[in-house]
Amino acid sequence: MTTSSTPCFIHRFDNGLVLLGEPLPWLSSVGFDMAIPAGAAFDPEDRQGLASLTTDMVLRGAGPRDARAFLEDLENLGVVWSESVGHRFIHLRAAMRPNYLREALAIFSDVVRKPRLPQEDLESARQGLIQTIQAEEDDPEHQLNKALRYRFLPYPWSRPPHGVIDHVAAISWQEVAEFVERHFQPSGVVIGVAGRFNWDELVAWIGELLGDWKGGPIPAPETRWPTERKAHVSFDSQQTHIGVAYRSVPYEDDRYFLARAAAGMLGSGTSSRLFMELRERRGLCYAVGASYVVIRGFGGVICYVGTTFERAEESLEVLLEELQNLGEGIQNDELDRAKAQLKSAIVFLQESSAARAHTLTQDWALLGRVRSIEEIKGAVDSLSTEEVNRFLRDNPPRDFTIVTVGPRPVEVPSELLQP
Repeated sequence: MTTSSTPCFIHRFDNGLVLLGEPLPWLSSVGFDMAIPAGAAFDPEDRQGLASLTTDMVLRGAGPRDARAFLEDLENLGVVWSESVGHRFIHLRAAMRPNYLREALAIFSDVVRKPRLPQEDLESARQGLIQTIQAEEDDPEHQLNKALRYRFLPYPWSRPPHGVIDHVAAISWQEVAEFVERHFQPSGVVIGVAGRFNWDELVAWIGELLGDWKGGPIPAPETRWPTERKAHVSFDSQQTHIGVAYRSVPYEDDRYFLARAAAGMLGSGTSSRLFMELRERRGLCYAVGASYVVIRGFGGVICYVGTTFERAEESLEVLLEELQNLGEGIQNDELDRAKAQLKSAIVFLQESSAARAHTLTQDWALLGRVRSIEEIKGAVDSLSTEEVNRFLRDNPPRDFTIVTVGPRPVEVPSELLQP
């Protein structure tokens, strides 16, 4: 069954695979994002890192190509590609000239259907992943992000995607092969394509390559909510890193863009409240900002401050003051800057076929539909100061999760952690 709602096309294959396409005819490229629901949240409890190790292994040859032929064929086509492991999906992304789309899709279709999984490559893949985890453990900002998300997001969506060293060290080749057999199924796979392409041809190509792929849906992992909302991670450093998170509205909520604008005014860019107050006016820190995080059914804001231990307590106090002040409302000029930043992000999406293709799959995963660029523009343009202030009055930042990383703990007023 094929439907279209300009500018995004949708085709659902009988095996459960969903194909999304958004023509961007002004581009000279086409990009796709193949999202397989086999991310880190599906790792067994004692094998965290299995999805990441599997991703490396499936890219070491597939179908008629060994590892070298796989890389050479993509290079000969001029394909720029990457892979990533999120909590829900493994993403395989690629961008190329439009006349090579069919061949690139064929190569990556073999990756998901016919990976070779060479047993002799398992140890090198394992060691590469372990080195990545070790590098992350040496990075205090990464340690903060990991510890904060673990206490803020529902488990297992809070897991570090690369896994745990002891778990990765114990993974066998058989476990990799079983993970592929169990989780690389067409039901739940989403392929987003954006750029210059012919929709009817694209549907036919995917039908030929993946239409006869068999397999049923994989149950979503059970979630549980964290109970600890304050923590300190010891790290031998001259700096202290502070993370503060609070819940907001999810991506599918009608108020999402109100919340995003408020978060942008709080901590996005050098004119944001956090940057101006903590860094410019008071000189408390060398880095500060805020970002919005979403999973299906959940949204939140994560704030970050990098400072010295001597100034950490004051930095935390001022950060919390600014969060409380945000609930009192914003000004017109702040909203104008936030809207300009959101519109810039929309422009960048229009200029990158691969980035837009990724947005298509993310929209489908979170909404079950795709927000068109025109819809997003309209939502941003319609934001008003009155609406944002009403949202902030009804949904002020509160119930904070606070994590610090550094040489010594930072005092956190207990009343700030009361629900």
